[in-house]
Amino acid sequence: MTADQVKGKGFKGALSYNLAKVAKGVAEVLASTFSRDDNAQAILKEVNLVRMQRPNLAKYFYHTSLNFPVHEDLKNEQMKAIAGDYLTAMGFGDNQHIIFRHYDADHPHLHILVNRIGYDGSLVSDSNDYKRSEQALRQMEKQYGLTEVISSKEAKERAMTKSELEMMKRTDEPSAKLKLQVLVGEVIESKHDLNIQTFIGRLEAKGVNVMFNQASTGFVSGISYGYEGLQFKGAHLGNAYKWQAIKTGTGYEQERDRTAIHEANVRTIALRAERTAAGEDSKRTAGKRTKQANGKRTNAGHSQNGAASIPEGTGELQKQLEQRSGAQLAQIAGSGHDGNQPGLSDPKDRNSRKGYQQSAEQGRQQVGNPSLPHSDLISDLLGVNDPGSGMAPVELTQNRRWKKKKKRGLSH
Repeated sequence: MTADQVKGKGFKGALSYNLAKVAKGVAEVLASTFSRDDNAQAILKEVNLVRMQRPNLAKYFYHTSLNFPVHEDLKNEQMKAIAGDYLTAMGFGDNQHIIFRHYDADHPHLHILVNRIGYDGSLVSDSNDYKRSEQALRQMEKQYGLTEVISSKEAKERAMTKSELEMMKRTDEPSAKLKLQVLVGEVIESKHDLNIQTFIGRLEAKGVNVMFNQASTGFVSGISYGYEGLQFKGAHLGNAYKWQAIKTGTGYEQERDRTAIHEANVRTIALRAERTAAGEDSKRTAGKRTKQANGKRTNAGHSQNGAASIPEGTGELQKQLEQRSGAQLAQIAGSGHDGNQPGLSDPKDRNSRKGYQQSAEQGRQQVGNPSLPHSDLISDLLGVNDPGSGMAPVELTQNRRWKKKKKRGLSH
């Protein structure tokens, strides 16, 4: 018989789960301390009345499932008696509880829901509850003539955890822990000429590295096993794999075997360092590949953006520059003034206009100077060699004509 214990903050979830099983006909209530055992709201109301005595206690709920072997044929009265004895042994004899029997699995099992808070406000301690539970189960197995289960202390091997079993189902392969138990177990059972040196050598030949917890004095207090990059303490594999069992089975002597143990530790440390370095190299290589891939994507993006923003060929560039130059010149012609530039249509400023044209001509010659790199291209783009210079004659507006006539009248 085994027991799974859960401590929680509330009755509601587990109670609803079990009552739903009852409603489906795959469970029934064997015993209860509540006035009604078929209504969740009524049960929770009674629980809360007792809980009011300890409002600050978070985990007041205790849920245990008792599981029996498949071949155990137990009547309801037997299971009810076993559940009652278990509650008493755990200190819940006078606490609110409800007991369900389930029929939806291949083995008989019970679910017991308990309020840790007593009717008088006392609280049942959960200290060492797993240990006390195992002791109660072993005692009841003998009392009721049930199949006796080996206790965790007596078990040579630790059972697989739920997560390990799920992983084995997904991968369809035994876990590293199970493989280690088999490999180390084979060496332990081959007791012929088994000493520390042969024990270490046979394990290393199977790909298992050993690490001893050895003090500077040579005293050894523990052992761990490494396989497929994972390290397990002897206690994680089971009692048969602990140092105390290995020490007895190999006839260990501290002074005689300290060198062999030290050398085994050195090899294990070197192997770990090698694996760590290999892992770091792998990470760096992966990082370089990622950077290279990102760089290629970035360069591709730049080339695409560049192709979209830079005109194709010098013809397009020339066209854009001519359009901008023409627009600027037209603006100058329309305004008649540009900063310190004299008005081009003012007859009184003919000398200034002449000087401006000479300066412009010199500027054109400088721009078109063959000594400058790519001068021909620049001249063609800017149009400085065009005899007409691309400038349209400035037309007088009505306002300017009026000003001109007014000036002439004043001069006369």
